[in-house]
Amino acid sequence: MRVLVTGGNGQLGSALVDLLSARAADVALGIDLPDIDIAAPDSVREVFAQFAPDVVINCAAWTAVDAAEEHEADALKVNGEGPRVLAEACKVAGAWLVQISTDYVFAGDANTPYAEDARPDPKTAYGRTKLAGEIAVQEVLPGAHYLVRTAWLYGLQGNNFVKTMLGLESVRDNVSVVDDQRGQPTYAGDLAKQILLLLDARPPAGTFHATNSGATTWFELTRAIFENIGADPQRVLATDSASFVRPAPRPAYSVLGQDKWESVGLTPMREWRAALTAAFADGITAP
Repeated sequence: MRVLVTGGNGQLGSALVDLLSARAADVALGIDLPDIDIAAPDSVREVFAQFAPDVVINCAAWTAVDAAEEHEADALKVNGEGPRVLAEACKVAGAWLVQISTDYVFAGDANTPYAEDARPDPKTAYGRTKLAGEIAVQEVLPGAHYLVRTAWLYGLQGNNFVKTMLGLESVRDNVSVVDDQRGQPTYAGDLAKQILLLLDARPPAGTFHATNSGATTWFELTRAIFENIGADPQRVLATDSASFVRPAPRPAYSVLGQDKWESVGLTPMREWRAALTAAFADGITAP
């Protein structure tokens, strides 16, 4: 299997390339800006001509959620047009496309987990642009795609919430964290394994929610981070979203249902606390 990973320098892309490179049966190419511009057809065609992928995993995205509110057209170029360009190239090449998406395509106001077939209703520019990418992939590759939605992602590479909290622990006596947003912390290493599980099994095209199981709040997650490094979790203080107003409203509820995995005979991802402990064993550190 020849796998092209766009956004290959990011926390998920790098985890995928590492896993694929360790598998003798696979050939992987992780690629990122400036070597590919997924929204530029000529750039994509050149990479496809050189590498000839069987599968493309698109981890490239505009992920600056707040900046997207003022620069939605720029975000749409990456998150909406980019997946369409990749899908068109995959269609010509006869390749499958795995499009990574997000909980932000939902309104974030539910009180039970969002099913894979729940109606999207994004409330932010970031969510709207990611939904545009989903729609483009479904339109161009109806029988040769997987939409993989995830949430609260952290990994060994790049910047993320877990690393930020580790940095704050070392310089502050106490850390205040919101306790009124609920979701699923997801370790990029686990998500990468789940994507490869999906590609190996190759069920029919469709949408899968891929997060570590269970649910928590940012406050509870931070306490778990402190516990993993032997710091006093009582130093983490609970606050609410009103204390951290941002241009893009954060979803109050981002829990994604996992029923699709069992319906195709695959096991959902492990519980978030076990994954967090594994991330520390793998060497996650402050930025």
